[in-house]
Parts: sequence; structure tokens; C-alpha cells
Amino acid sequence: MAILITALDLVLPPTTAFLLLLLYPALSFIRWIKFLVGLLVCEDVRGKVILITGASSGIGEHMTYQYAKRGARLVIVARREYLLKQVADHAMKKGAVDVHVIVADVAKQEDCKRFVDETVNKYGRLDHLVNNAGIVHSFFFETAKNTAGMLQVMEVVFWGSVYPTFYALPHLRRSQGKILVTDSIASVIPHPRQSIYNAAKAALLQFFETLRLEMGDTIGITIMMPGMFESEITKGKFVSDDGELSVKPPDQRDAHLGSIPVAYTEDCARAAVLGVLRSRRYVVVPYFYWAFIMLRIYAPEILETIFRTFYVYHPQEPLSKVILEKTKTQRVFYPQTIGKQH
Repeated sequence: MAILITALDLVLPPTTAFLLLLLYPALSFIRWIKFLVGLLVCEDVRGKVILITGASSGIGEHMTYQYAKRGARLVIVARREYLLKQVADHAMKKGAVDVHVIVADVAKQEDCKRFVDETVNKYGRLDHLVNNAGIVHSFFFETAKNTAGMLQVMEVVFWGSVYPTFYALPHLRRSQGKILVTDSIASVIPHPRQSIYNAAKAALLQFFETLRLEMGDTIGITIMMPGMFESEITKGKFVSDDGELSVKPPDQRDAHLGSIPVAYTEDCARAAVLGVLRSRRYVVVPYFYWAFIMLRIYAPEILETIFRTFYVYHPQEPLSKVILEKTKTQRVFYPQTIGKQH
């Protein structure tokens, strides 16, 4: 038996690689056909009910505006009521049929049940669930003073999407609706200083990929996997190593972000909403992050060397921060939208 297992270990990997090489042209052709069909077929969400978590700022705010421009009825959820009301006002001006504000914490299961029930009770249906709420930490695992921040990140990032999905699923099944998930490239790429966040995003990816298999064609699931984009995170808002949510001073903000290009939030939101309307399985923004995914699969040693060099070897003054200081660059934006002012 041991000899058979050893033989399989030696034979199967290269055989599989060879078969994939032969199948690649056919698979590419099928993907291009699906892509072209997606350009022609786009769901009309006018009058449909869209529930968005984490809608008070960042990508959640801009996804609200993208749906508003298409005439949807919106339910926006977050903890900061004053910001939600501002977003609601802007969304109405952009074309939303109606906007309903709910103050809730996605890390609390009872809150998730409440805002799903309130949505269905008010509008009688639910067509799209946008799981967007999230939080990130920035510290090396061994420097953490306690596990409070770790638990907070896991509760918001993972359970904050699982809970709403659990309660929304029966309603989405009836409407043959869709789920849009804001995951992260961190679900695949092991970025330093974010071990628990990366793990939570990886769990999120596996959960929704498995759910997609279980649901079949009943409910569409689009997984948004952005790289670094303009948000409160890039402005220095993290869970610190003592478990407290804090905003880092400007001279410390780029230590873990480094010289990685940052996408505009509006571009990420537009790509995400178009992706779900066109029934895409995945949306990766900026698109060049697919190169990191390929490195992770086929050459993980190279990826690890890059991250160690830029973010690990000198934790107090990482190379990524030195590059920004030497080049006098405060933030590098990925020019997906040419000529747009933000």
C-alpha cells in the first residue's frame, strides 16, 4: 500500500498538469463565451430589494450608489446611524426608489435576524444580499497582547457574513436572488501582519464556494476579491495588537500597506455590482492580482520571498515603507478610471 501511495504521489501531479495543459484551450474558449454572454445579459434591478451590510462608508457606501443608479429599493445596514443617513440621502438623489436605514452589528446573530426580518416585513421580498461588513488588523501574530482583536476580526469578517446569509437564504430562494460577498485577495495571498484577517477571509471564501455547490442554480453567488482599495483601512483604521480599534497616525499607516497600488473605491464597487448583475462567479480588482494568485499556486516560494523582503525582515522600518518615504509617495492609485477625481 505504501508503494502504491508513493507511486500515485509521483505520477498524478505531472499527469494532472499535462491534462490541464491539453484542456486549457477548450476551457478558455468556454470562459470567453460566458464572458461575452455576460456583457449582453445584465440583470435589471429596478424596484428590486437589495440589502447591504457595512454600507456607511467605503465600498459598501459606493455599492449602495451603484444599485441606487439602477433604481433599486435599498436597505442599508451599519453601526453608525449618522453616516447611514447621509448615504441614504445621497442614494435617493442618485435614483434609488427607496432607502431604509437599519442600525445593527453584524457580529451579533440577533441583529442579523432582525435586519433580515425587517427588510422582508417592509418590502415583502429580498432579491440581493450584499455581505460587505468587515474589519482588519495590523500586527504580527506573536506581538498580540491578547486574543480580543482576533475574535473581533473573525466575528465581523466571517460570522458577520454567515449570519445574514443563514436568515436570508429562504427569502433569496423564493426570489431566485443573488448573494454578493466582499471577500479579499487575502483569502488566497498570505499578507504579513494580517494572519487572522487572512484566515477569516479564507474561511469566507470556502464557505461561499461550498454554499454555491449546495445551492446549485437556485441562488447566484458572486465573490468579490479586491486587492487594496481606498477605504478607512488605507486611512489607518485597524484593530491594534491590544485588541482595540484605533486609527494610526500618518507616519505609521503605510508600514503594512507599502507600495502596493490602491484601487479607487468607486471602481471596486462598480466592478462588484456589475459582476453580480452579470452572474460572475468571481470579481478580482485590480485585475493584476491574478498574477499573485498564480504565484501562490505554482511558485509559493517566490511569493513568500517577496512578502518577507517587503514586510517582515525589518518590522519597525519595512522596505515597503522605506520605498514610499524615499520616493515621497503617499499613496499609489491604480488608474482603472482615467481622469476621475476622488
